[in-house]
Amino acid sequence: MDLERYIRTIPDFPQPGVMFRDLTPLLGNAAALRAVIGRLIEPYRGGEVDVVVGMEARGFIFGALAAWQLGAGFVPLRKPGKLPAAVERVTYDLEYGTNSLEVHRDAISPGRRVLLVDDVLATGGTAAASVELVRRLGGEIVGWAFVAELAALAGRERLSGLKIHSVLTF
Repeated sequence: MDLERYIRTIPDFPQPGVMFRDLTPLLGNAAALRAVIGRLIEPYRGGEVDVVVGMEARGFIFGALAAWQLGAGFVPLRKPGKLPAAVERVTYDLEYGTNSLEVHRDAISPGRRVLLVDDVLATGGTAAASVELVRRLGGEIVGWAFVAELAALAGRERLSGLKIHSVLTF
């Protein structure tokens, strides 16, 4: 299945010069969604993943579906102020600003094998921040899975030493 046809490019969103890759058409097509989840988790089948971590917000969708398919648990990384218990927080740079992520301190036990999942790898700011949070909790990172990678933004370089799988590359 040609998954690229389900991803629309919106120029100058959220600000001038940014080419936003909109995955909502992919999410709205059942066959495309099944296909992308199958391709997303393919390198990680076989029981090596205990928990999948997904970033707010689209990482929740792809991460939860990946966790279900892998028979793993799911841990959300949230924007500040959304989690009720004690949290770890990290602030990071985006290609068009800054943001923060939080996770419950008891969400990942030391030694748990973690697959991180998100929709798009751009500059790698969100991805690197997520790695930091998982490592603070003692999680062992199995790898990363992205639906799409924006190669020109070189986010992969910020994740050196980690296994990275992208379904699509732009």
